[in-house]
Amino acid sequence: MAEFDQPEDLLSAAERVREEGYRNVDAYAPMPVHGLPEALGLGRTWIPQIVLAAGLLGAIGGFVFLYYITVIHYPHNVGGRPFFSWPSYIPIMFETTVLLAAICGVIAMIALNGLPKPYHPVFNVPEFLRASQDKFFLVIEASDPQFDKDRTREFLEGLQPAGLHYVED
Repeated sequence: MAEFDQPEDLLSAAERVREEGYRNVDAYAPMPVHGLPEALGLGRTWIPQIVLAAGLLGAIGGFVFLYYITVIHYPHNVGGRPFFSWPSYIPIMFETTVLLAAICGVIAMIALNGLPKPYHPVFNVPEFLRASQDKFFLVIEASDPQFDKDRTREFLEGLQPAGLHYVED
């Protein structure tokens, strides 16, 4: 794990790590660093598509549910209106759209982020406490196919970090 003082140093190090061929890499920063996800090679998330699909499913499900209730199962004449009065379905369809999209969005975010993850070996490094204050960290996981303890350490030293820490698993 390499420790950096400035976000620009972390960003350039992440780009160099990616160019070197490392893929199982993560970065920790106390604030958002513009361009860091692209530098790490993180792909786009599926969450927007999942939320859209869930929202459409919620709208269609709400419509079908209301149609079944008001036209098929319990037709009730209210003020001489037709049984299929679709404008009255709009508020309920909106609510089912938002409800299903929100629930599926949260579940997808939790699942795709691999949560809950209450423990990671980097928490054992005392200096890592500053990751939420003023330090920036770049971690190359040992599970990376390119990882070789000595070669990776030499490579990280070449990035001129403020500190270099070995993470025990």
